[in-house]
Amino acid sequence: MASLWLAPLPAQRFHRPLYFTLVVVTTLFTMSLLSAAIQDDGISTLEFLLLVLYAILMLWISASFWTAAIGFVRLMRRRQQVEIKAPGAETSPQPLDQSGFKTALVMPVYNEDPERVFAGLRAMYASLEETGQQAGFEVFILSDTRDPDTWIQEEMLWRRWAEDLGEPARLFYRNRDENRARKSGNVADFCRDWGGRYRYMIVLDADSIMSGETLVEMVRRMEADPQLALLQVPPIPVNRSSFFARMLQFAGSLYGRMFAAGLAFWQQDTANFWGHNAILRVRPFADHCGLPQLPGKEPFGGEILSHDFVEAALLARAGWKVQLAYDLGGSYEEIPPTLIDYAKRDRRWCQGNLQHARLVLAHGFKPLSRIHFAMGVMSYAASPLWLLFLVATGAEAYFKSLQSPVYFFGHNALPIWPESYVVEMTTVLWVTLIILFLPKILALLLLAADPQEARRFGGLRGASLSVLIESLLSVLLAPVLMLFQSKFVAAILLRTAVGWPTQQRGDHQTGILEAMGAHGIHTLIAVVTGYVAYVYVPDFFWWFTPVLVGLALSIPVSILTSRTSLGLHAKRAGLFLTPAETEEPPVLKQLDEQLGDALPQGVCGAGTQPPWTAAMVEPCIYALHDSLLHDKPSSRRGRHVLEGLIFQLQDDGADSLSIREKRALLAHREGLHLLHTRLWSGTDLPGPGG
Repeated sequence: MASLWLAPLPAQRFHRPLYFTLVVVTTLFTMSLLSAAIQDDGISTLEFLLLVLYAILMLWISASFWTAAIGFVRLMRRRQQVEIKAPGAETSPQPLDQSGFKTALVMPVYNEDPERVFAGLRAMYASLEETGQQAGFEVFILSDTRDPDTWIQEEMLWRRWAEDLGEPARLFYRNRDENRARKSGNVADFCRDWGGRYRYMIVLDADSIMSGETLVEMVRRMEADPQLALLQVPPIPVNRSSFFARMLQFAGSLYGRMFAAGLAFWQQDTANFWGHNAILRVRPFADHCGLPQLPGKEPFGGEILSHDFVEAALLARAGWKVQLAYDLGGSYEEIPPTLIDYAKRDRRWCQGNLQHARLVLAHGFKPLSRIHFAMGVMSYAASPLWLLFLVATGAEAYFKSLQSPVYFFGHNALPIWPESYVVEMTTVLWVTLIILFLPKILALLLLAADPQEARRFGGLRGASLSVLIESLLSVLLAPVLMLFQSKFVAAILLRTAVGWPTQQRGDHQTGILEAMGAHGIHTLIAVVTGYVAYVYVPDFFWWFTPVLVGLALSIPVSILTSRTSLGLHAKRAGLFLTPAETEEPPVLKQLDEQLGDALPQGVCGAGTQPPWTAAMVEPCIYALHDSLLHDKPSSRRGRHVLEGLIFQLQDDGADSLSIREKRALLAHREGLHLLHTRLWSGTDLPGPGG
């Protein structure tokens, strides 16, 4: 058995041809079954549409299937190779010499929970200290925060950390006046202002957590290959308690490693960038990754929203390597806690990914980068295509029923379709089931081959039951997500821009009204469609029930899966366990400890008043905030506007000011100084609302 897995794999130059050949052959095989049946009686317009849609969708899901299958083989081979190594063959890595350069840990934030942001950074830095390599790393909090209270809290937490660490020169914080180009513009500003000081930067999200060992190993791999410009480490979802999130965390932990190994197989040195939990070589990134404005207006023109795909493509175009480190662990992220929040995150990403349609044929990109762009588009276009395919299939069933009204003969339990429809429906059903379930079975086989790893997932029996429940729930959730994403795509095609709202990261539960508002239309569609199918095409109705049931139950399923109590009950029952739970990594323990050490009331004299008010009133917080403001000239008109806001604050209270107006008061040193002086000269303090 070991010799089978250890047989030589094809050389790297054959990896991509092998992968794409498997994808194309699988697609052609399934298409041959469908097209042979359709051609018996000629091809109608509707049948041709079905054929085209089926070809596109099969190409998409075949690509996913073979990525997982190849990943399974790679992981199985890797495990066998480790088993046959002689004892003592493993050696500890040599200390990393960073005396000649520094690496920046860069975390862009936008209206995020400040305590979570700084707890995560402090946990990572503590993990770095355990490696003894912290001297080679410096931390940047790049704030685009607009909310005044959150802004002041960030400054206070940064100051507190600098005092606790005793090395303030390792910690940097700044808040941009204007958040031009969102996250990509934030990172670009960092490269222009400070990039020359650093050889590498590790880009993080507000919910990113990475172990010190992983951070050091990322730098070590960059040092070992001077042509490597970007190394992406796959993040594993952790730390959420709702049933929905724990199910996704389990799936991400169990299946994710297999898909990552498959992706690395065929992407090789032209991998993708996921926007966070990755290390980049600063100089080539600064030289080649300036993002252009797309011609036209949003949603397809303007700023590039999903910038990470484009930055990876630009580095590859310039001849640099971009790799996926599928074998590196110690990389974590947090995910939305509910189905509705998950869909809202999709809405943010959808517009950016659809923009990539304009880049597929852009000049100079490598063929694989064009495939990445196309796959980014397809990740959202697949949903409306599936919806269109289901509608077309239902219409075809209706027209066939007019020609052949009798579908059941004798004691057959399954419908006897006309010749063209037998192949069509059977192919769709069985191929879809294989695509959906075989990668899950392969993941369980990996656990069966590694008892120690199986124990980290709660044992093979618990993991198998978890896979079964996750699969059943995925069937229920798939049509809901299909309609969500179809709606998003339709809105974008109708030229509705989404902006970039803050993502919900903490645990919370979906209420009845929220669920009805989000899923009421899904339930209505299920009832109407089910009624029409049952009345006009009753035999097709039974084939369509998995979709209808998922939509009909969307409200209760959304509510129940959002419950943290149900998620914790599943955990106690040994379901959806992950290695990060059964053997919690030290860096996640550090995060828990840091979150428990929240900013106490009264720090720097803040008392119980809102932080933005404290910045105007309390001398210590005022001085801190004033020292971090940018020097910018103020026109006479601008001074009059600020003075008007000061009078409005004093006369009508803080509730009369918008967030934008509050920020304007805090963002100008001259106006802030005038307000602080007036408040301390005896003028009444701000009214109700702080």
